[in-house]
Amino acid sequence: MGARDEGELLAQELDNVGHRVVALEARIAELEALIARLETAADATARALEEVSSHWDAVYRAMRR
Repeated sequence: MGARDEGELLAQELDNVGHRVVALEARIAELEALIARLETAADATARALEEVSSHWDAVYRAMRR
């Protein structure tokens, strides 16, 4: 194998690695967007649970009267 062939092979491998890096970066961006949506959903869920809890507290207070 000549130096030119080896250089071409290395260039192809680097190109493949470059494509993988680009694909990974795109996937990371998708995951970051998903995490943001999950955090928003978690906040909404926490607020809803707080509201339900306050309603149950009111029910228990009314039952004690």
